Amino acid sequence: MNPVERLYLDALEEGVERDERPSSGLLLTTARARRRPAATTVPWAAPYAGRVAAMDAVLASASAGDWAQQVVEGWTLQQLVAHLTAKDGLVAADVGAPVLGPPIGTRDPLGRTAEVQAAEEGRSPEETRETWRAQADALCARLADVDPATPAAPDGLAIPVRDAIIARSLETWVHADDAARTSALRLPPPVAGHLHPMAGFCTRLLPWTMIATGSDGAGSTVRVTLTGPGGGTWLVPLDVNDPGGVREGGEGDAGAHIVTDVVAFCFLLGGRGAPESLPAEIEGDRDLARRVLEAAPAFSGP
Repeated sequence: MNPVERLYLDALEEGVERDERPSSGLLLTTARARRRPAATTVPWAAPYAGRVAAMDAVLASASAGDWAQQVVEGWTLQQLVAHLTAKDGLVAADVGAPVLGPPIGTRDPLGRTAEVQAAEEGRSPEETRETWRAQADALCARLADVDPATPAAPDGLAIPVRDAIIARSLETWVHADDAARTSALRLPPPVAGHLHPMAGFCTRLLPWTMIATGSDGAGSTVRVTLTGPGGGTWLVPLDVNDPGGVREGGEGDAGAHIVTDVVAFCFLLGGRGAPESLPAEIEGDRDLARRVLEAAPAFSGP
């Protein structure tokens, strides 16, 4: 069987539901989805493998009309999948995995996206999907032999590949949700074991998003409690040079305490949802909490 046709969902624990009664085609897609990928043997890559599976399940149900619809950034669904191929390919290049599509002419994410989108223009949506999925599978397979501390720079800043893959998990999740909405599907969130590391990554970004937006968080600390499966509590010093860094468990003094839903928080960091409409309970310094939430989407992009 062609590996790009092996649709699977997170550890066989998830499903995809239509807003209306499921069609027989979707039921077939869900049945075909129940296969484990070899990539899930790498624990820190499992959230990415799961989101790839969910995206692939959505794409398997997409109609010709769905593929032609504009989803985000003025991109059609096919162009969105090419974007994922481009971003994943930058990580693949950093770890020695195959890079599919045209040779990398630029490391700029939007420039690379344009290269891949141009290459996919004359191809069918299914061919675009196959290229994306084949590269994702190859990347997952390669990660089994890669030190998680290996540097990768898909967005221009070198970070451990373990974090880069969690970032890819988050972006793939957000875009899978974008695609699902286009196809009138409801996509459940990742299983708790996959969602938790994405939530932790999002909290660790907060000191950097404050810097990126020019908001001074030096000397301040917030406690973030994310509710729901996969959530937790983190103590977040907003100074990137704090020797303790972000600490899970949340013990210690904090100027403000933010309590919100884990999925809503991750989507806020992923550029979906407005800070002012995030359903959150805040204790302590409300101005500090407001500035943290306003800065949170700073690194979200197409």
